Amino acid sequence: MKNIVLLILLASQMSFGNAPFWSKTGHRVIGEIAQNELSGKAKRAIAKLLDGKSLSSISNFADEIKADSRYREFSAWHYVNIPPGKDYKDIEHNTYGDLVTGIRKCIEIVKDGKNPKEDRVFYLKMLVHLVGDLHQPMHVGRVEDKGGNDIQVQWFGRGSNLHRVWDSNMIDDYGLSFSELANSLPELDKNARKKIQEGEVLDWVKESQEIADKLYDSVENGEKLAYRYSYVWWGTVESQLNKGGLRLAKVLNDLFK
Repeated sequence: MKNIVLLILLASQMSFGNAPFWSKTGHRVIGEIAQNELSGKAKRAIAKLLDGKSLSSISNFADEIKADSRYREFSAWHYVNIPPGKDYKDIEHNTYGDLVTGIRKCIEIVKDGKNPKEDRVFYLKMLVHLVGDLHQPMHVGRVEDKGGNDIQVQWFGRGSNLHRVWDSNMIDDYGLSFSELANSLPELDKNARKKIQEGEVLDWVKESQEIADKLYDSVENGEKLAYRYSYVWWGTVESQLNKGGLRLAKVLNDLFK
């Protein structure tokens, strides 16, 4: 019976769109960066909503609830599929929502102080996670291969796929804790941070889409990947983590002005 229950839980997790997701480490890194970039007012408001918990500690909430069927309606929020050469505004949108509509809904709920605290806390946790997902480029991939999940590769001799390589393989095999990784990212001066924070969600979606297009060209189905792939692309991983954290901070600072 225990084995049957475990299989059901695993199947339910795998059914949520472009599974898996940024590794837990990746999301915590983004939360850690954002936490350090919060304004005083935003930091106090968020601490009150989260009962003192940090952004890194709640950054994986949206993945943790995937095994609970009560939250199935949020499954499509973790990704958006955009064909090559198209913009988000040009595509037929998923009736169940997508990464863009999910982020916008979270902002709407959290921003309104008249909403119940329980709702604002839930959607704040979702928002932290979804902004992280937005910066994993394969979450803005193509529908025909489920954001790279169907592009099978070998990672150091282990079965994997293009999506998983970017979600977890490279980050987890780097071997650092989330705090170590956050502290090891390239330092950015004030002007560089401000530049990264320019624009809004659709601009950041377009940027991730352009990176995803390059990643599709970076491998062939069945290819064996190892040190060289990580060496070539690790700088992009670091850049996306930095951008995710800084932009999350911008969104939150704007929400709690």
